[in-house]
Amino acid sequence: MFGIGFLQSVVIFTLVKLAQGNRVVKSAQVRMARAALNWSLADLSKAAGVHRNTISNFETGKYGGSPEAIEAIRIALESAGVEFIPENGGGAGVRLKK
Repeated sequence: MFGIGFLQSVVIFTLVKLAQGNRVVKSAQVRMARAALNWSLADLSKAAGVHRNTISNFETGKYGGSPEAIEAIRIALESAGVEFIPENGGGAGVRLKK
């Protein structure tokens, strides 16, 4: 039926989707992270290199955000000491690293 190439493709696709699923940042987490750092929209905008309106629209649910913008926001917040907690039955959240 299907060759090894197809099965390898399915495995790779599945692993990529799982990895992406573990890295999803929710809008509420970005709001919580900014509050924990006492950052304004302008602070996060500068740190992430993302326009403040994009961040505001993401946080309020007006815009889902491009993968690149969300990744830049996540990296900026993690670099500042935020740890994203995945939704694991108790709800997604954030905390500051020790």
